[in-house]
Amino acid sequence: MLIDFEGMDPKDAYHILTQTVIPRPVAWVLSENPDGDYNLAPFSFFTPITSNPPLLMISVGKKPAEGVSKDTRVNIEARKNFVVHIAHRDLAAAVTESSRTLPHGESELKNLDLELVDFEGSSLPRLKDCNVAFACELYDIKEIGAGPQSLVFGKVTRVWVSDDAARYDDKNRLTFNGAAIDPIGRLGGSEYVTFGEILKIPRPS
Repeated sequence: MLIDFEGMDPKDAYHILTQTVIPRPVAWVLSENPDGDYNLAPFSFFTPITSNPPLLMISVGKKPAEGVSKDTRVNIEARKNFVVHIAHRDLAAAVTESSRTLPHGESELKNLDLELVDFEGSSLPRLKDCNVAFACELYDIKEIGAGPQSLVFGKVTRVWVSDDAARYDDKNRLTFNGAAIDPIGRLGGSEYVTFGEILKIPRPS
């Protein structure tokens, strides 16, 4: 089947892209609301883009009904700092619930049984139950497309990884156990994928 994107409705293009560019890692982003509590929202248009400086990028759209910027972009632009979490399979339902559209400044955490803990060296806390958390500071925001979509670039200042998922090998190199991180990936519609078989194929020398 050949699908021509020329002249396609953006909603249809979104539907096709999100069901074929799979799996996608999910950035579960915590940012600070104006009154000092926290916004929590998932984004699967997300990736690391460079290591010098260490940058992550999340792509943030508009609120569907109002057509205004989502709270994540507003909060990050105003207060500069945010935390990106990698959620595991036991948190998939909470990730989905946190995608609900709420009035600006209303915290998703009031409807979720999630605990926040101090994130050493960060002005923001992290979610206790996630195995990976990146403390980020705003690097840049670029708007792109007719939406427009906001590309939010965050500079990673520190990373917290569960002790079960990180260790030093016999050559004193820091290594990470993907199965212990147990990330969920986004598919299309309401579907997520969990970790299955891990293939290890050495890169050519």
